[in-house]
Amino acid sequence: MSLAWQTEAKTDLGDIAVYTDEVAVEKLSKDFYWYSPVLDAKLKGKKADAIFAPKDEREVEAALAFAFRHRIPVTVRGAGTGNYGQAVPLEGGIVLDVSGLDAIAEIGDGYARVQCGVKLGALEKKARELGQELRIYPSTFAKATVGGFVCGGSGGVGSITWGNLWDGNVLSAVVYTMEERPRRLEIAGRELYDYIHNYGTTGIMTEVVVPLAKKTDWMQVVVEFDDFEDAVRFGETLARNGAIPKRLVTPIEWPLPSFFKPLEKVLASGKSVVFAETADGTLPQLAVLAASHGGGIGHVIPSEKYRKTIGLSDFTWNHTTLWALKADAAYTYLQAGFDPAQYMEQLRELKRLFGDELLMHFEWVLAGGRLLPSALPVVRFVSEERLYHIIETCRSIGVEIYDPHTWMLDNGGRGAVSGMQLRKKLNDPLGLLNPGKIG
Repeated sequence: MSLAWQTEAKTDLGDIAVYTDEVAVEKLSKDFYWYSPVLDAKLKGKKADAIFAPKDEREVEAALAFAFRHRIPVTVRGAGTGNYGQAVPLEGGIVLDVSGLDAIAEIGDGYARVQCGVKLGALEKKARELGQELRIYPSTFAKATVGGFVCGGSGGVGSITWGNLWDGNVLSAVVYTMEERPRRLEIAGRELYDYIHNYGTTGIMTEVVVPLAKKTDWMQVVVEFDDFEDAVRFGETLARNGAIPKRLVTPIEWPLPSFFKPLEKVLASGKSVVFAETADGTLPQLAVLAASHGGGIGHVIPSEKYRKTIGLSDFTWNHTTLWALKADAAYTYLQAGFDPAQYMEQLRELKRLFGDELLMHFEWVLAGGRLLPSALPVVRFVSEERLYHIIETCRSIGVEIYDPHTWMLDNGGRGAVSGMQLRKKLNDPLGLLNPGKIG
């Protein structure tokens, strides 16, 4: 492809920032795909030819029109905290960095309307100042953008109560199409499903409305167990207890807690744990539940220190994997959905077969109205062949695997993408939006 358009872009696009220097291009062509040694080997050489950094919707529209006119692929990027190569351009072209669209337009009763580049941490802080809070957010919320989460994530802290993104956690969005004259679409209702977790393949999201919950004073508690099965059972009991408001229920098998160096002084050696985030005043109830499952309270971060010190949620969801990687670069992870009717039998079978090659980490979540034992097992990586043997073994006993070692939407947990494929043809007739990510 001729790159004469790079020079033309700098003159034709007015105030839109265009970067072609190697440092900027290399940095902004990457995300956290290196969590996967499989993706690391396949994506490390991929990069854009230029970075466009619009500051408002008018500039997004102009950038897309320019790219369509020159038939240039466009890969959208928020903060780049995704793990599957969502923001990595497979075919070069333009990375559209929309992090500059960072205005909080409106916070109303039960909702926030924001530009896509607003950081979730900043939105949470502002919402809590006004007596509200986010319903769900990823463990990377301090850096992750709202648009990046909606278009590249699925659930996180808060999903135990509010479900995943598809469970009413996106109210509406503004999306631009990739055409000669990009259309500005206002999306709501069932149609949102074609834009949630889409990697920017069906349109470029510039604004989103998310629901907010009433602010709660949260405390964080470490519950310790000698046996991991007891920890998981306690997690289920707590998850099902409607009398205890909660944001997080995370059972973690030892030795994973030994990797959490900032918590080293407060975590007992040899103990599996449940990290719980529950409403202030629920500690006596937690203590009784813990004792009934053979556990006990090990550490408490009181509500007055919430977000004023390193919190337990910084070690949950895929941050658990990050701490394992810091301890030993040979670790990677899986994303698994256990059968709630037989999850304990599935857990025992996987431990029998793989032992410490597969260290277990569950996240109890509510998805589609069902309480599910979701998991992000940490895996000691030996080879791609061994990794996929573990994946196929999981699937053979009914454990669903959402493969985090692929950049393909349909293989990586998005499930059926037929609706998105149709939407892509309508909104992106030349296939220029993040090509190669949807089958």
